Amino acid sequence: MADTDVLTGRRAFIRAAGTAVAAPVLSFGGGAFAAGAFAAVAPNGGSTADASFHSVVFPPPPLAKQPFQLLPTGAIKPTGWLRRQLQVQADGLGGHLDETWPDVGPDSGWLGGKGESWERGPYFLDGLLPLAWQLDSEPLKSKARRFIDWTLDHPWPDGMFGPRGNDDWWPRMVMLKVLTQFHELTGDARVIPLMTNYFVHQLQALPARPLRDWGRMRWQDELVSVVWLYSRTSDPRLLELAKLLQAQGYDWQGMFANFPFKAKVDPEAIKKEAGAGDAFMEDIGLQVHGVNNAQALKASPVWSQVSGKTADREAVHHQLAMLDQYHGLPNGMFSADEHLAGRNPSQGVELCAVVEAMYSLELALAITGDAAIGDRLERIAFNALPGTFTDDMWAHQYDQQPNQVESSLHRRPWTTNGPEANLFGLDPHFGCCTANFHQGWPKFTASLWMATADGGLAAAAYAPCEVATTVRGVPLRLEQATDYPFRQQVRITLHPESPVAFPLRLRIPGWSPRTAIKVNGQSVAAAAPGSFATVERSWKAGDTVELAFDAHPVAEAGFNGSHSFTFGALVFSLPIRENWVRWRKRGLTADWQVYPGSRWNYGVSAGARAVASEHALPVSPFAGPPPLTLAVEGRPVPAWKAEEGAADPVPAQPKAAVDEPATILTLVPYAVAKLRITSFPVIASPS
Repeated sequence: MADTDVLTGRRAFIRAAGTAVAAPVLSFGGGAFAAGAFAAVAPNGGSTADASFHSVVFPPPPLAKQPFQLLPTGAIKPTGWLRRQLQVQADGLGGHLDETWPDVGPDSGWLGGKGESWERGPYFLDGLLPLAWQLDSEPLKSKARRFIDWTLDHPWPDGMFGPRGNDDWWPRMVMLKVLTQFHELTGDARVIPLMTNYFVHQLQALPARPLRDWGRMRWQDELVSVVWLYSRTSDPRLLELAKLLQAQGYDWQGMFANFPFKAKVDPEAIKKEAGAGDAFMEDIGLQVHGVNNAQALKASPVWSQVSGKTADREAVHHQLAMLDQYHGLPNGMFSADEHLAGRNPSQGVELCAVVEAMYSLELALAITGDAAIGDRLERIAFNALPGTFTDDMWAHQYDQQPNQVESSLHRRPWTTNGPEANLFGLDPHFGCCTANFHQGWPKFTASLWMATADGGLAAAAYAPCEVATTVRGVPLRLEQATDYPFRQQVRITLHPESPVAFPLRLRIPGWSPRTAIKVNGQSVAAAAPGSFATVERSWKAGDTVELAFDAHPVAEAGFNGSHSFTFGALVFSLPIRENWVRWRKRGLTADWQVYPGSRWNYGVSAGARAVASEHALPVSPFAGPPPLTLAVEGRPVPAWKAEEGAADPVPAQPKAAVDEPATILTLVPYAVAKLRITSFPVIASPS
């Protein structure tokens, strides 16, 4: 019988092996911070470009109106379990990567050195920067500033910036995102002139040196920064650049309008179609690349800010529907290992795709105001994101599988990835995820609350946090106390400096049919599932809003009629006993293989019902012991086997073992189990 006891071996072994460097233990407490904490501080003794850099800025005309806008970076700070999770990241690779991985070390090209000079420095900073300020960590701020100061202090004479070793447009698209966040945090006077000069240079250079390869596929990521700058300068040349980027960029909306990739990618067919050269750097390869597709989820809504067209703004829903229908996985993601791989839950998804999909959805939610996008964002954030790391975040996978029965050097049924891809380690298979994973938790934190176009605030996603902002001219501090998604209650306390009337919009998850809302203990009307409830009143210090969501265990149908089980925003899995073997030491960390030590090939009956049980919330809820479990009856399916370390595709209506009794399977949150079965075959009825 499978049991949560199988989870203890991994933690004890990793602790005993001592692979992580000792790091100072910082307080996990989420203390209050003053509403005025974001007063401008002049960088390097200079003057700030804009004393209101910490204000919410909606795109001005002729850019299209949007219902929500992200608060400035730093306005939201984590508390409770979320702060502890960010501290785990800071104490692991998130805060020490530069000390053990040369690609972002002292010789980085983004520090003026001769080392790696492409995307890895900017990727690292894209998460390190918000993490440093969210934890108010001076050591992490210092690490981030070294890269940023070098970048801002060494522009090229023609307006380019960054290492002289390459002039690729793509890595600068990432660094621009870093600079926008840095300006929101500090008001640094160097940022806007550098971005303006760069965009002017690019506008002049693109006709002769157009977007290509990664930049062509990821043009929408730069458009985010172009819109950000236009919202602050109203420079009409930026609208010209926006239209040129879209014209040269790949037409993602067009591809999904008649989506041709309805099955697992065949690498040999792609090579044959592309002819000579590197097939996967041709359009036919890049358009089925998983990370490109994750980044493309923002393409249509971001472009709608320029075009003003409703069809552009809403096209993201069709993109998600196509990916779900043909490549969807139960953890909220789509398969892509490295390329689109169908719905078999033994296929993987790359960590870069996970964090990029989250960022795309965070922007899409602000631009569309669609509550369903918040549901998707939470499913990915609470399952796929933590499910691909060791508990201490000193190691990660390149590919994770919902049905992951072994993490080893066997060759799996990947589309194009290699045998290291699902090891836990420093840079398994390829180092892009090592550099890029850092943005996942910090940017999710920064997206929990958003400003609304009518002068209010919106709860876009739920996790414990504090917000410092200004609403209708009144400084406001907001506390959100919750153990969600492990519990279903949220308590919001507002502290305006003086009474102020504004609308508070609260996302009602699509899976919660009977959400209860109380204001100062009095019930108020909720909204339909999958929408936003609005509470509009004059708010005074100490007012409280309480939400109680209505989560129940749900069996969701999937590949070959399989069932996976959810409870609210959490996906549940059968944990497999884990035997961790250190493959090799990697500086401050190590690479690990994980082998199964218990049976995993179980099926469930049609109509099987799961029963939920709450347990004590641990310090790190994704590390175990599990704060919530589901119990469901299962039966062994002996014909379901594994080959080369991967579970065979979930069989359709297999027969259960006739000589073995049914057993109660204890399912745990997806991320708690590093070896797991998430999609179960539905057993054929006895004839």
